[in-house]
Amino acid sequence: MRESRFWALMEDEFGKAYAHVLADQLVITKYQLTTKEALSSGIATREVWEALCQQQDVPESRWLGRDIPPKDTPPRG
Repeated sequence: MRESRFWALMEDEFGKAYAHVLADQLVITKYQLTTKEALSSGIATREVWEALCQQQDVPESRWLGRDIPPKDTPPRG
């Protein structure tokens, strides 16, 4: 997972402002590091995201982000 996708998921799940506060302050128990420290230390973004979701009780159905309906495309022909 790219870090840009990680931050998009964070902001979508926790809100634009709170996502960054959470990343600065919440220690992920699995790593004994904050989210930002875990990312900086080289832990894969997907692993950090999943550990954060587990710790914050985010339902597994939202780990990949919310469903966004596809844009309507005009018929061809």
